[in-house]
Amino acid sequence: MTYNAKYASRLAVAPMMDWTDRHCRALHRVLSRRALLYTEMVTAPALVRGGARHLLRFGAAEHPVALQLGGSDPAELAEAARMGAEEGYDEINLNCGCPSDRVQSGTFGAVLMRSPHLVADCVAAMIAAQPREVTVKCRIGVDEQAPEEVLPDFLSKVRAAGVRRVTIHARKAWLQGLSPKENRDIPPLDYPLVHAMKAAFPDLHISINGGIDRLELAEAELEAGLDGVMVGRAAYHDPVSILGSADRRIFGADTPDVTGEEAALAMIPHIEAHLATGGRLHQVTRHMLGLFAGRPGARRWRQILSTEATGEGAGVPVLLRALEATRQAAA
Repeated sequence: MTYNAKYASRLAVAPMMDWTDRHCRALHRVLSRRALLYTEMVTAPALVRGGARHLLRFGAAEHPVALQLGGSDPAELAEAARMGAEEGYDEINLNCGCPSDRVQSGTFGAVLMRSPHLVADCVAAMIAAQPREVTVKCRIGVDEQAPEEVLPDFLSKVRAAGVRRVTIHARKAWLQGLSPKENRDIPPLDYPLVHAMKAAFPDLHISINGGIDRLELAEAELEAGLDGVMVGRAAYHDPVSILGSADRRIFGADTPDVTGEEAALAMIPHIEAHLATGGRLHQVTRHMLGLFAGRPGARRWRQILSTEATGEGAGVPVLLRALEATRQAAA
């Protein structure tokens, strides 16, 4: 069964290294049945040359879910995309936005904004190799580039290669002089340029990313004419505020909002399955620390999970103890 990733991308959770693993996605899925979830970036060389197909593992409950690939070799990316389609992903995304040193040294990520012809070759090969939709996540430009010049050229070339859906992080990436962390905050946001790209390319499905930390802001971007919104760190640090009411507010579903406590309890089967295969509790609960962010009892929740979930043999009773302490603190 395939899922409508295009519709789901009205609200997406950004791919985030070390964060959006399968346990994080399991949590986000219990909060929203409809939002589009992304893997961490997986490099095509790791899959094709390194035999790391285990990195593609995900649970059936995660759908709709997209695989983000990093790479710059068209043949290698085509093979990696084919593997992703075989594993059942609903979308294959090419990373043209990550500014990390490791990504630059591999000639992929944001540095690809300098090579739109190469990106076009890559996505064309990925499209030809498998049946899933291929999308692109990019910046508005890098370093000394003039975004109002390079971004339209970039979009026109990937569109000509067959891409119909693009997510634009509305900041430049400075590959020299700023760390990856600084690149998430320091370059100024340019939302008007993203809106101008939607006007210039009305046939493209354009999502906006960067600085959107409240669901109200996502709603405003959709109402202003964009096709989708991608939320990053806010969806991780305060998942209930972003995802708990998203199905109703973003997708118009007639379903009740999900609370932090409901989400925590809904995660128990996932936790039990993970522990049964030799996994550790903290591998799951480290993604759950923000479930009560800004709510009474949040501190006790974080305290107990942070100190007890790492212990040898820690299991579901730790989670239940943290929930009860949170209830008491909130009373």
